[in-house]
Amino acid sequence: MSEPAPAVTAPPPSHKSWADEADEESNATPSSSSAPPQTSSLEVDKLTIDDNKKPPKLLDDPDDSNIQTVTSGETPYTSAATFEDLNLSPELLKGLYVEMKFQKPSKIQAISLPMILNPPHRDLIAQAHNGSGKTTCFVLGMLSRVDPKLQGPQALCICPTRELAIQNTEVLRKMGKYTGISSECAIPTDSRVDLPIAKRAPIMAQVIIGTPGTIKKWMTFKKLGVTRLKILVFDEADQMLAEDGFKDDSLRIMKEIEKINSNCQVLLFSATFNDIVKNFVSRTVKKDHNKLFVKKEELSLDAVKQYKVHCPDELSKIEVIKDYIFEIGENVGQTIIFVRTRESAKMLHKSLVDLGYEVTSIQGALDHEERDKIVKEFKDGLTQVLISTDVLARGFDQQQINLVINYDLPVKHTPEYNTREREPDYEVYLHRVGRAGRFGRKGAVFNLICGERDERLMSKIENHFGTHVTEVKEKSVEDYKGALKEAGLLQ
Repeated sequence: MSEPAPAVTAPPPSHKSWADEADEESNATPSSSSAPPQTSSLEVDKLTIDDNKKPPKLLDDPDDSNIQTVTSGETPYTSAATFEDLNLSPELLKGLYVEMKFQKPSKIQAISLPMILNPPHRDLIAQAHNGSGKTTCFVLGMLSRVDPKLQGPQALCICPTRELAIQNTEVLRKMGKYTGISSECAIPTDSRVDLPIAKRAPIMAQVIIGTPGTIKKWMTFKKLGVTRLKILVFDEADQMLAEDGFKDDSLRIMKEIEKINSNCQVLLFSATFNDIVKNFVSRTVKKDHNKLFVKKEELSLDAVKQYKVHCPDELSKIEVIKDYIFEIGENVGQTIIFVRTRESAKMLHKSLVDLGYEVTSIQGALDHEERDKIVKEFKDGLTQVLISTDVLARGFDQQQINLVINYDLPVKHTPEYNTREREPDYEVYLHRVGRAGRFGRKGAVFNLICGERDERLMSKIENHFGTHVTEVKEKSVEDYKGALKEAGLLQ
């Protein structure tokens, strides 16, 4: 049985990134690898799901007409109606049905997986957001390309945060439980207690998932060889390549792999196909690549009900959370409250604790062990309210989250000397909203609006997504009840 990546610690980060000032990559060694045991005599036929039983509709499962593909060359691709259509190994099918409890591919999986898995294994640029099934696409792609008999790195996935790297590793180990494929999570660990990277043995795991700084370090010290790599994945590429993200590390990793192994298949998953991503694609990805796009309107997450509450001052925001949202919605599931800065996270945490609420908060300044512990406790349901900076806005899957509160609206990072009014970060807003109502469940989002600047930000968000966000009066019990009923969270 595979084991999750162990909790580890490292010094707090000191530089800014898109997500709260994301992870600092310390001089560190990786978490331990996991090699699940081989399993024989699988009776896959007995695992097949009855196709007459209609699976629940995924939250963001778009219609076929809203998915656009651009294929290269003469290679025809047929959409996969079932996982059996993909010619997967019996061990992988068992993982999908027994461990993952999947019934059939989502729309995006059905279209993209044949492009990923079938020769000549062309690169794929996919614009698809969380909740669309993209993680399964690249995890299944990596597991399918690995030869279990060949030791050494054959698949590499690069993620912007340690939480996303750990989560993707957990998905891979669960899905690949019966394959015998080994994996390693490449995230910063505590250099004070772990063996220095220069002294550790070379990486033997077949799949590596991690953050760019650690992966680059392993490659620099020649501990992570790339000559056997068959597939390279960039998850959340639009943020991986952002100027205030991990652009330099990502480019260096890509160039190093290109230099040694030009046949490696590249899968690039991005929430947006912006100019930064286009430039990266034009410079690094092979010309005969395939593309997949989900139309913009599918990114609005219409299944989640969105509301706005006008608050006269910041103290009123706390009162709205305590006296109305928490009071009326106390039994509707777990809640994430998103704030813009670490200082706001600390302040709000103290305010709610002082009022008698049990809450936890997570932000980039915490050491890695503490962050891992907080996320695990929340995922295990030990805490009901989590205050977070945008370090958890993307890729954080938790089925019991039904409420998201935007204490602060997300804005794009701009240089301090720039005096122009800051623009909303539409992609981060989208991903925050996407934390509620995962896996087809009901969800509601409350945006707390304070002042004219917030009003302008909210108006721009509404215009961008072509949606009207309903106003809930600040102190109207009936309005809050009505909102939660409309979202399907109250009877």
